[in-house]
Amino acid sequence: MTQQERQRIAAGLAHGLSYAEIARRLDRPTSTISREVARNGGPGGYRPEQAHRETVQRARRGTPVPPRAAEAPGSTVEAEIIELAVRTGLPRMTARVHLDLLLSEDGRRTAAELTRRLRVSPASVSVAVNYLVQHGYVRRERDPQRRRDIYVIDDDAWYHSIVISSRQTLDSAQAAIAGAETLGLDSPVGQRLTRAGTFLERISLDMMESADRWRSLLA
Repeated sequence: MTQQERQRIAAGLAHGLSYAEIARRLDRPTSTISREVARNGGPGGYRPEQAHRETVQRARRGTPVPPRAAEAPGSTVEAEIIELAVRTGLPRMTARVHLDLLLSEDGRRTAAELTRRLRVSPASVSVAVNYLVQHGYVRRERDPQRRRDIYVIDDDAWYHSIVISSRQTLDSAQAAIAGAETLGLDSPVGQRLTRAGTFLERISLDMMESADRWRSLLA
């Protein structure tokens, strides 16, 4: 792999692209990209110049992955978790911020801490945490003494994220049913929208009821 390709990998990671998308743009297998990133610091620590320099050194020595990478299995595990989240539709940067909060000792980080730990711009962190707050994964607390926001992820966040998602689905269901009534319940489109809306309505109501029933498990 060339140094230019590694720089394009770093640029892709910075823009939140998936490994598959980076691989497509480089015309490389996805596994090649994931291995390259995992053995050179992971998504949050990948540095193209350092990765290229160490690869050249390994080739000259004829040695495999350096001990630093071999001794850091967590980087590979974290990369896999992020990939799973991305495949479910979560933006990559949002997944990285969410995971960093999940793995923090007390579930609390400031924007400055997230920026420093993930080595990304404050704007990237801002977009990510706003998404997480909006969808209930994280809540925002204000530190009045230092006039800064603290982002918190606690056990109850799982409840709120389920409820918010279910309410959004319920809104879609009700919109479909209203559309069916407007277009005519006897028309093919109206019937299709009615079936879809009814299905989504029942599912979302069941989800909210189940979340309320089992919320005590998070206490």
